[in-house]
Amino acid sequence: MRRGIAATALVAAMALAATACGGDDGGSGGDKKSGGKLSGTVTYWDTSNEAEKGTYKELALGFAKKHPDVKVNYVNVPFGDALAKFKNAAGSGGSGAPDVLRTEVAWTQDLANIGYLAPLDGTPALADQSDYLPKALAGAEFKGKTYAVPQVIDTLGLFYNKKMLKDAGVQPPKDWTELKAAAKKIKEKTGKTGLYLRGDDAYWYLPFIYGEGGDLLDTGAKQVTIDDEPGVKAFAAARDLVTSKAAETDATDGWDNMQNAIKNGDVAMTINGPWAIEDTLAGKAFKDKSNLGVVPVPAGSKGQGAPQGGQNLTVYAGSKNLDASYAFAQYMSSAEVQAKTTEKLSLLPTRTSVYSDKSVAANPNVKFFKAAVDKAVERPWIPEGNSLFQAILVQFPNVLTGKTSPEKAAKSAGDAYRKLLKGDWK
Repeated sequence: MRRGIAATALVAAMALAATACGGDDGGSGGDKKSGGKLSGTVTYWDTSNEAEKGTYKELALGFAKKHPDVKVNYVNVPFGDALAKFKNAAGSGGSGAPDVLRTEVAWTQDLANIGYLAPLDGTPALADQSDYLPKALAGAEFKGKTYAVPQVIDTLGLFYNKKMLKDAGVQPPKDWTELKAAAKKIKEKTGKTGLYLRGDDAYWYLPFIYGEGGDLLDTGAKQVTIDDEPGVKAFAAARDLVTSKAAETDATDGWDNMQNAIKNGDVAMTINGPWAIEDTLAGKAFKDKSNLGVVPVPAGSKGQGAPQGGQNLTVYAGSKNLDASYAFAQYMSSAEVQAKTTEKLSLLPTRTSVYSDKSVAANPNVKFFKAAVDKAVERPWIPEGNSLFQAILVQFPNVLTGKTSPEKAAKSAGDAYRKLLKGDWK
């Protein structure tokens, strides 16, 4: 599963035991003992989902073809477990920690802050730093240093079943009011629900607060803003979709429920990102792949807003094979590899040069999501960034299911943020 951000924060807080293959079978890395030739083992923890991992494994093992004396130990670690497992492994002396970890963008500053990541400035990993999108690099930096190589950049969009909307005589909605009206017609014409709104992950709350002109924090002023009026309106807007029956939701198993609903043709629309394209197309409702449409997330009262997300490649500071690890991180984010992942998975490159590739430029999903990413709202690049989702994880499903009010949810989230951030945050 991809994008269990809030669940990841919860798992990390529970401190799961580390259970993965070690990255300490490193060898020399090659520089001093083998005349600059890379050698030894690089253990790579990949957090990609079921639809992606086959491609990523094949590409990762391809590094050994370029460097025959390097063994790549590929390990697919469930996204929701990876952060806690890495922290436990790194915090217990490094035993079992990987050399290279695929990290959600919000993990990077957290792991850099506690000293678990190697800075990459001046290393082969960032030899061509100028080729990366500035927004992607922003999520890889902390306190003036770069601790990650941007691998994928993304945001959310509205996925829709073209045939179902056509049968109902509606166009893809541009705002939540239009979505409610479209959902009513879809129910009347097809008997199906308009939208499946994932309720068990805080990431799906962000388009609502951004659409109301708000944000979780004002990092410049060091002020908590989730409990300001836009935050309350955001919870209320999401709740209104459920009470009006324009959307159905859940409190658990959100990813599976959402994907099954859209893939089987039980709902007309979902909110999702490019990581879900291949999985969605595997559903019976999309045997004709052209039946899947993607448009911007519907706007709130202040406009359209979607969060910037993505995946980075980070190198463990305690790796015993840093030279090969730097080279591996560079390879896995190279223009060649990014073009292949875009071709096979429709994921968005972080390199500007890849967008000039003919097959990439011709991909309609890339065209849409690149334009959406350019307008996406950057999240707070602070060590506590990932933990911010925990308070929303608690409140969002309670609001959607009517267990608490939007006002109480926003206040509780704001109180939790002030407790988390401490210091001189207001």
